[in-house]
Amino acid sequence: MNTKAKGTAAERELIHLFWGAGWAAARVAGSGSIKYPVPDVIAANNLRKLAIECKATADTNQYFNHKEIDDLKEFGKRFGAETWVSIKFNREGTYFLGLEDLEATDKHFVAHLDVAKRRGLAFAELVDKVASDADP
Repeated sequence: MNTKAKGTAAERELIHLFWGAGWAAARVAGSGSIKYPVPDVIAANNLRKLAIECKATADTNQYFNHKEIDDLKEFGKRFGAETWVSIKFNREGTYFLGLEDLEATDKHFVAHLDVAKRRGLAFAELVDKVASDADP
């Protein structure tokens, strides 16, 4: 499976997980290919909105270019959504990281598998975290 197909499959899997958890979610058409800053996936329930940039990799590091992260931040700000990256590491699972968990370099932002394992959230934790953050 090529890289684009792997990414698309990861996005679709994420959509199914959100709907199965009682959220609404959609892939955003044109993500990465139009002039406006849009994430790969948006998801919401009656408490929160999430904007998510998704990747799938066989490596232990996943790179995001600065434009991807800047666009995600801009969309989140305008849409009033929390911003997350989702990385599906082959044979390791999918982790959700906040942007503060990415390492900034001159050319990229990097998500490291070891950091994802320590600080990242599994899907169930993300959904629970988002719900518990809204509790008074």
